[in-house]
Amino acid sequence: MSNRLSDATSPYLLQHADNPVEWWPWSEEAFAEARRRDVPVLVSIGYSACHWCHVMAHESFEDEATAARMNALYVNIKVDREERPDVDAVYMEATQAMTGQGGWPMTVFTTPDGAPFYCGTYFPRDHFQRLLEAVANAWREQRTELLDQGKRVVEALSGPRTLATAPPPSAAQLDLAVQALVRDYDRDHGGFGTAPKFPPSMLLSFLTAQDERTGSHQTADEPAPAGLMAFGTALAMARGGIYDQLGGGFARYSVDQEWVVPHFEKMLYDNALLLRAYTRMARRPPGPGVVEGDAHALLRRVAGETADWMLRDLRTPEGGFASALDADSEGAEGTYYVWTPAQVREVLDREDAAFAAEVFRVTEEGTFEHGSSVLQLPEPPADPWRYERVREALFNARQERVAPDRDDKVVAAWNGLAIAALAEAGILLERPELVEAAREAADLLLRVHLRDGRLARTSRNGRPGTSAGVLEDYADVAEGLLVLHGATGEPRYAHEAGRLLDTVLEHFGDGSGGFYDTADDAEKLFNRPQDPTDNVTPSGRSAAASALLAHAALTGSERHRAAAEEALSPVVLLAEKAPRFAGWGLATGEAVLTGPRAVAVVGDPEDPRTGELVRTALTWAPLGTVLSRGDGRDDGGVPLLRDRVPVGGQPTAYVCEGFVCKLPVTSPEDLREQLLD
Repeated sequence: MSNRLSDATSPYLLQHADNPVEWWPWSEEAFAEARRRDVPVLVSIGYSACHWCHVMAHESFEDEATAARMNALYVNIKVDREERPDVDAVYMEATQAMTGQGGWPMTVFTTPDGAPFYCGTYFPRDHFQRLLEAVANAWREQRTELLDQGKRVVEALSGPRTLATAPPPSAAQLDLAVQALVRDYDRDHGGFGTAPKFPPSMLLSFLTAQDERTGSHQTADEPAPAGLMAFGTALAMARGGIYDQLGGGFARYSVDQEWVVPHFEKMLYDNALLLRAYTRMARRPPGPGVVEGDAHALLRRVAGETADWMLRDLRTPEGGFASALDADSEGAEGTYYVWTPAQVREVLDREDAAFAAEVFRVTEEGTFEHGSSVLQLPEPPADPWRYERVREALFNARQERVAPDRDDKVVAAWNGLAIAALAEAGILLERPELVEAAREAADLLLRVHLRDGRLARTSRNGRPGTSAGVLEDYADVAEGLLVLHGATGEPRYAHEAGRLLDTVLEHFGDGSGGFYDTADDAEKLFNRPQDPTDNVTPSGRSAAASALLAHAALTGSERHRAAAEEALSPVVLLAEKAPRFAGWGLATGEAVLTGPRAVAVVGDPEDPRTGELVRTALTWAPLGTVLSRGDGRDDGGVPLLRDRVPVGGQPTAYVCEGFVCKLPVTSPEDLREQLLD
């Protein structure tokens, strides 16, 4: 019997469609088959850009002897963690509880009812074959103990998790978060902790907002800790190997402390969050300290190049954004990206090759495997014109290499992050094509993913997947639509965001001011996931708080404002003890402290003065400020635009807080003065 993955919409599952393993997709039918056969279930969870997932697939799942053992002894289920984050979450919690660590591929043995009794991650083939036999023997001879183990795990992970409600974090508590981050900050290389080192994208947004609120960035001779950590980290990453110096975009993480050698997979969510963070850090003119001219230009360039990479390498024919690029090509990790001196000389003449090797730190010893080097740019090139010419030549030559595979499924949440980032970048970098790309991605989500008010988690080739949207999908898409409304002035995006957030309040609430990650009518797992911590992406709870707060500022809804503030309760607990896991919540807490402010710009959308007011608002308003724009003739049903009219026939801006507005202004200079007041 062939496996059942050939009709999947997940590229990860399709990678396994030709395995000799008789895979099942996640389904009740698979567990029913295990009960019929009276065998345990092996659940294998991974994702398409995961290097060790590929290794285990080649070693074990493509091996006939290993597959024969799996087929004879188990019902085997393959899960794409990006398509089913709820399944991944409950089994990851079990894996961490049993082993003290987690990762992918995740390998979980369960009862026919789905209760996990043995968990692990990657297993080499010989070890895995022995494990298959040992677990099967235990199932035959010690079944009672395994069933009891599964029952204990389910009971331990299914208890109540209600957190005590607390007000949103105060200024003093946000300051404590900064002090806690100082203790983890790497003063030599930027970032937090040691290897492996991940891009702290959400912390960059929090620290930038905190720095701007306290005024230290623009007034002090030496930057205060928040600014030092934010800009020091962003500049170190931009100069390192984690950033693709030829093609733009960031890799998943650095395997070393100095940002030199990345794990080469490139994810949409990382780059969307980093695009937004870099755009925000570069939005204002250069100031003292770490953001003087050259550094500011680098931040702005990296923001633009990251957006370019997203449009060039991740955009799908339907207008959305693919999930990831693989780390591997030609059967090895990083092959597409690294260079030897000899490879550089194949592309450039002797003098340019020597220049490139010096600028990008390509050495005979190498910084990666087999004498190859990851390109870095630790110093600004002495000859910028020559640098650009050499860089273009190397990029064009690299385009001829075998590129990494692309996971082309469209994930709603990550596209929501991309929409927000591109809409802001399009205004601040004065690149309208980025706003248009955000609009096309939003229209795809509304056209394909949204049915009867509910979101599908994924789509591929314009076809929606079968997995229901989770909390982060609703929240991140809502935030993206709200930002896009401010960039375009189209009221429909604000209205659709409001409907998504009403679904959040109706179907995801836990009754105690928090949210579950799955809806109340979603598939029931042995545990309903509820994680308040921000990890590689904003938690569903933090994302919901941010979007609810923005919606409240746009509409005046006290219900949404109260829900946002209650959802921030965990941030108070995490601020001092674990701020690295609360970046998005801390940034939202900063927005609460500033109001958040709301700016309504009304005027002819074709009038350049209207665009200048919008750009001024995004440049000088506190981070977290909500922007709305209209033509001044029709408010489009957006409450913030009601009765806001152009003054003297000129485009006009209204700066408001809680729907109480200052005097309208028509010049960018007056708007800036109000925003900085």
